[in-house]
Amino acid sequence: MAQIAALKAKAKRIPFIDPIDIRYRRFETVPKPVAQAVMFCLMDVSGSMSEHMKDLAKRFYMLLYVFLKRRYRHVEIVFIRHTDRAEEVDEDTFFHGPASGGTLVSSALQAMHDIVRTRFRPAEWNIYAAQASDGDNMTSDSLLTGRLLTEHILPVTQFFAYLEVGEAANYTFDMPDSSLWTLYERLRNEGAPLAMRKVSERSEIFPVFQDLFKRRGKQEKATP
Repeated sequence: MAQIAALKAKAKRIPFIDPIDIRYRRFETVPKPVAQAVMFCLMDVSGSMSEHMKDLAKRFYMLLYVFLKRRYRHVEIVFIRHTDRAEEVDEDTFFHGPASGGTLVSSALQAMHDIVRTRFRPAEWNIYAAQASDGDNMTSDSLLTGRLLTEHILPVTQFFAYLEVGEAANYTFDMPDSSLWTLYERLRNEGAPLAMRKVSERSEIFPVFQDLFKRRGKQEKATP
């Protein structure tokens, strides 16, 4: 009996990522114990992103950063920003460094894929990602973006959140969806594990953050 009690006590000490400890393998959910976790923050900083849009994205990532650092002891955060090319940067550059240029969303996804292959083996790490963009992308880049997501990113990612930021003054419900939103929505409708939200005001950031990273976790824990 003492040996059984010791084993149970040891099991309780194994850390788990909570509330979204779900591992996707070919879009099938499999709960996985976590010893190490990494969050990829992918932010569009191209010329189409206004200062208002960048501010919304940075506020979202700041909430995420504080949430992760306070909640988890064993988590790495990888900051990637992109125009028509992507670069891994430090925290200060991610939140404060200037940048501008064209837009190729696939560059950020390719950078994430390369980093996962070299530093974060899926067998040893639970991988999460949050992407923020205004939804603008080169039409010719859609195919590669979709392929990187479905073939390389989502199969090894427990949770992928996409936040689309917009200008408050120009936002109306009857506006057509962006090219990136349209692509991601199609992939989600085909079964890809994508969580998608839109914001155009600062006041929307915190409720959307809660919806993505807290309420979703409770729903998934309740799912048999």
